[in-house]
Amino acid sequence: MIYSSAQDWRAASAKRVLLFGMSGLGKTYLSNMLREAGGWFHYSVDYRIGTRYMGELISDNFKREAMKVPLLRELLMTDSVYIASNITFSNLAPLSTYLGKPGNPDKGGLPFDEYMARQEQHREAEISAMLDTVRFIERAKSIYGYDNFICDTSGSICEVVTPGDPEDEVLKTLSDNLLVVWIKGSEAHTEELIRRFDKAPKPMYYQPDFLREAWAEYLSENNVSEGDVDPDAFVRWTYARALAHRQPRYEAMARNWGVTVAAEDVAKVRSAEDFDDLIAAALEAR
Repeated sequence: MIYSSAQDWRAASAKRVLLFGMSGLGKTYLSNMLREAGGWFHYSVDYRIGTRYMGELISDNFKREAMKVPLLRELLMTDSVYIASNITFSNLAPLSTYLGKPGNPDKGGLPFDEYMARQEQHREAEISAMLDTVRFIERAKSIYGYDNFICDTSGSICEVVTPGDPEDEVLKTLSDNLLVVWIKGSEAHTEELIRRFDKAPKPMYYQPDFLREAWAEYLSENNVSEGDVDPDAFVRWTYARALAHRQPRYEAMARNWGVTVAAEDVAKVRSAEDFDDLIAAALEAR
């Protein structure tokens, strides 16, 4: 780790941190708070994925849908309208919409093969976006003068790395340049995330083997064919299983590559000074 103790952390002239964990536990909250407080550069992996690596795929998908509407088709064919994604740090809907959900096309579902192809596009994009972190640390300093850097990762980071491999390219690169910090949720947090997801199920990235097994199990358990699957029902059914699948991978990442903070402590952070204390305590506890 680039900071071996709380003292090293407090004395550092340049503080560089990577946050990981389940979506909804405070990664973006802390990143936004530090950016708005001043002195910190906020690098969002999801934003980078949705702009640099999947932006064209997303906008092409919008155009493909627009071409089905006669008026929009005519305007597109004559270059009379411009269609693009308006993705932001706080609105990543264009990315998740592109990922989609498998199942009945009449309910907005994708054929499973197409769905898996988009999942693979996301996997490749996520790896590239995380490896870009080092270049953005350099850019943040050389262009904008920021010494402090916060990397806000996707909840699926644990699905595209091998936490137990000391030579994992992504984790080695990241841990050589930032302090890797897991925001650990409680069982109550998990239950709340599942409740929220059930109200508004959204597309997300899953490890391919896990996803294929879940898909086959869902089809068998519900005795349905691929084209009859309710897309929302499938992703709701999968979500709790995905959280359980990710938990030991998150734990391994923290154990082998970084430190852990509790989500309830993250919720109490109100300033950059509070954040310094949070990280110092995590380093002392390791």
